[in-house]
Amino acid sequence: MARRKVIVMGAAGRDFHNFNTLFREDPDVEVVAFTATQIPDIEGRTYPPALAGSYYPKGIPIHSEEELPGLIRDLGVDEVWFSYSDVSNDYLVGRGALVTASGAHFGICSATRTMLASSKPVIAITAVRTGVGKSQTTRYLSRILKELGMRVVAVRHPMPYGDLERQICQRFATYEDLDKHECTIEEREEYEPHIDNGFIVYAGVDYEKILRAAEEEADVILWDGGNNDTPFYKPDLHIVLVDPHRAGHERSYYPGQTNVIMSDLVIVNKVNTAEPAKVEAVAASCRELNPRAQIIRCRSEITIDRPELVAGKRALVVEDGPTLTHGGMSVGAGWFAAKDAGAAELVDARPYAVGSLAETYAKYPNAAGILPAMGYGDEQVRDLAATIAATPADVVVAGTPIELSRIMKIEKPVANVTYELAEEEPGQLAAAVRRALGRG
Repeated sequence: MARRKVIVMGAAGRDFHNFNTLFREDPDVEVVAFTATQIPDIEGRTYPPALAGSYYPKGIPIHSEEELPGLIRDLGVDEVWFSYSDVSNDYLVGRGALVTASGAHFGICSATRTMLASSKPVIAITAVRTGVGKSQTTRYLSRILKELGMRVVAVRHPMPYGDLERQICQRFATYEDLDKHECTIEEREEYEPHIDNGFIVYAGVDYEKILRAAEEEADVILWDGGNNDTPFYKPDLHIVLVDPHRAGHERSYYPGQTNVIMSDLVIVNKVNTAEPAKVEAVAASCRELNPRAQIIRCRSEITIDRPELVAGKRALVVEDGPTLTHGGMSVGAGWFAAKDAGAAELVDARPYAVGSLAETYAKYPNAAGILPAMGYGDEQVRDLAATIAATPADVVVAGTPIELSRIMKIEKPVANVTYELAEEEPGQLAAAVRRALGRG
């Protein structure tokens, strides 16, 4: 019988994992292409033979998602499997309509059948949207586990935007490792805080290889999820964060609702900056979706290192890029910090945006007034630095999880913002961790 011809729709992450776990060794399936979107300039590559396996000696081409209808027609595609995250339910249905109208079946891969089993306990941190607070939660849990005397390794959701063969299994323990692997701003934002806290981070493309390497030096694996994607590893404790600033999104974004339904514990985060009614609405919604999950409330405590630089001054706020782009937020921690520090004005960077930053503002008008720290490649880093230089501000308020001055020269004074998780009722997360690990 002829092999079923399949396209995997992705964004350089979940798509590769779904292929590796579901299709790579299936003799009845021929994956004829990946498509890519969300992230700039990741199409035009090839998923290499070293990753694709024996059925694909030439690898698998990666096309732009814009080519999807033509690929379905020209390659005689039977099935298209959607494999990326943080999209609205309406968007997902629209992609399905495009695929089915073009002549192929449209599918969504199972959350559980793509999870790998570990020989070590796994604690997974996921979310219903980008920018809810996964990374600060991962740091918080890392400290709890360290106090329990356990060796912790964080495994981060993939961001393989470069040479895929070189990125099969990456280990980060020092800033030199970040330089060696030529990490983007987006990667550094996720890895640097773990390194600052003394923890090892793994990431890459082949998450079976990554898991086995991480198990060699860990007593417990922390899955640090990306966007609102589901875990790649089968968790012993699954924690999902929900955002009262985006009440209702726990039901209207894919696959965040899946995370809520599967979770053991729901964190309603940012209760210190959200409207109380929305906090209660989100908690009630999650309780209806998953009556068995424990629900706790947490604050995202924001600190600015040099508030005296900001008081009474014109401030340019730079925020985590994905939170403002496909995360859909209009403000982040930097905005709150600048306001609290008494900035006289928050300068709008849009008139001064250079190159790719101008394109980002056109695509994501919700980011107006705040500068997204876009840095998926050298060109975007240069555009970000040029936009900061051109914007008439007295001070830069950096709400990114990294120190921007490590990767670019900034002439203006910089006030760095940090944000950490704090429980409204301390001890609940530690108790959940101990139960999951069989420690009472």
